[in-house]
Amino acid sequence: MPNTSTMISRTILPLVAAAQSGSSFVPFVSRGRLNPAPPLSVSTSLPVDVDVSDATFSSMDQSDPSDPSSFCLGIFGDLHIDPRNMQDYESGRNDWLPILNEARSSHGNVAIVSLGDLGESKNCDHNPIIPTELYAGTTLCHEVAAEYLGSFGVPYEVIGGNHDLEGIDEFETDEENLEVFLKTHQKPTPQFVKQVADKTLLVGLCSTIFRDAKYTSHEVIVDDEQIAWFEDLLIRHPAGDGWKIFVFSHAPPNGSGLRVLQENHVVNGCCWLNHSDEAKCRKFIELVREHRSIKAWFSGHFHLGQDYQDSITFPTIPCEEGPYPNRGSCVFAQTAVMRSGTSRDGRQQSRLVRGNSQGFQICTVDHQEGGKVRLDATVTYKDCGHEVGTYAHSDVSRGGDSYFKVYQPTEGDRGYICGAEDEDLCTINEAAPVDEDTRLWWRLSSGRVLGVINGMLLEFDTSTLAPLGLVLPKEELLGKTIIVTDSGVEECIIDFDNIDEQPEECDDEGFMEREQAVVVYDAEDPKGMTVIQPNEDGSYWRKIVRNKIVRMKEKRREQAALKYAVEVLGLEENSVKKEIVSTWGPYTSTRGNAL
Repeated sequence: MPNTSTMISRTILPLVAAAQSGSSFVPFVSRGRLNPAPPLSVSTSLPVDVDVSDATFSSMDQSDPSDPSSFCLGIFGDLHIDPRNMQDYESGRNDWLPILNEARSSHGNVAIVSLGDLGESKNCDHNPIIPTELYAGTTLCHEVAAEYLGSFGVPYEVIGGNHDLEGIDEFETDEENLEVFLKTHQKPTPQFVKQVADKTLLVGLCSTIFRDAKYTSHEVIVDDEQIAWFEDLLIRHPAGDGWKIFVFSHAPPNGSGLRVLQENHVVNGCCWLNHSDEAKCRKFIELVREHRSIKAWFSGHFHLGQDYQDSITFPTIPCEEGPYPNRGSCVFAQTAVMRSGTSRDGRQQSRLVRGNSQGFQICTVDHQEGGKVRLDATVTYKDCGHEVGTYAHSDVSRGGDSYFKVYQPTEGDRGYICGAEDEDLCTINEAAPVDEDTRLWWRLSSGRVLGVINGMLLEFDTSTLAPLGLVLPKEELLGKTIIVTDSGVEECIIDFDNIDEQPEECDDEGFMEREQAVVVYDAEDPKGMTVIQPNEDGSYWRKIVRNKIVRMKEKRREQAALKYAVEVLGLEENSVKKEIVSTWGPYTSTRGNAL
């Protein structure tokens, strides 16, 4: 497979792209992580949209150079750099330089963290030899990103997102792609740990699987080795010893409570870290609950702005009252994007974090307002394991924002339907057929949680109640009635008075739970019923998006069939293209005999 690093000048091409776009951004020649600060071409005065006389704000002022606990962080969401269009990155850099330089001159404990997805996931006219090559994940992509991140004059750290190993035309394997990612950004390992101030650690977890993903390649997967490393680090840095840990990952963990995109990331099974693996998906929130040294967790991935209150979520209840919605001592924060073409809700924002021994502030740097800094939340430490969080403002809404607001079940809310877990027969939506305003959820006897939101049937995590994935789309659910009924045969109800008379199949521990059927039907025409069968692992959500490499190969097979039809059979291309279909085995029904 051709390697673009041998075909393209890695120095000239970004310069040409910048010149073509009219940008003044010029990549720095140095590859070092600690580039000297470039000359400032902007004002060093900070546009601050908060009252600096406020007592809470002043208590966390990092102007005292003698305070070893003071620190300042710049956090960048999905950059998705397009080398043909660098204007937003140049202006974003100008927004950040005065902030970073002020912190550097004040106390020096300053760094920036990029949350991954460094390049645009499309062809960017960057490789004339392979004109269809995606830019994301290529050597060129990582080199340009490294130059950009290194041009802020302070140390930077970076983690991989779901697009950073997408150099599928340049690299055969994830391992080869990851090696270039690490080498280019001078990372010894995919994960990172950095002590930014006294007893304050920055910890990053990196997605390392793309081609080898079991389901969608855009699931953000933290490998087992990193998880073990992370858990060991937490054990060695307990809150009781005064450690404060700030975690960074591309996608948030299940249980964070952040605003998500239901029609995209939830449905496609790439919303949370390690989304498709139930145990590993829940592992991160379990670590947060166990280790109160984790004070904040920052993520990107959704391309949503920071104007919503649920772009930041606070710890909710003491851990002894858990598990739901226990978030330990951790504040979760969504990070937006810098470039206009990548925003889903029109915002262009980054995160600024300023902290010391008393707590920390989470702020927004608004790139549509010349870098104006807005205080979003203040977190004050009460002791090593408890803190108080305060929002600085309510939602800053724009037209259409309601589209991004997704209902999430909460214990005790009005949407809960009791009875499905213990009754022989329970009609879920007895009052009316499902419509797009229906909001209901229920637990099965197995503990699995299902719910109807926006006309779709979804599965939710049993502990955090975070959405996991799609069970039925609205096309198959609107206007229907849902029932839950017992489906186990009577003989398999265990009679402990006559345990020796139970049939053999009842010895299986799986029969300790009541077997149930979830059935959907049209009350006006009840003959057609849909039985919602669980997956083999007991879950219900459909893992419908397959690995990108697999889908690419399937597309090539279809193109080969089209070529044969045109060149050998003499058929007209446009007409035959509509008729080509694919089939997947081995089964199309449950009927048949094994011969």
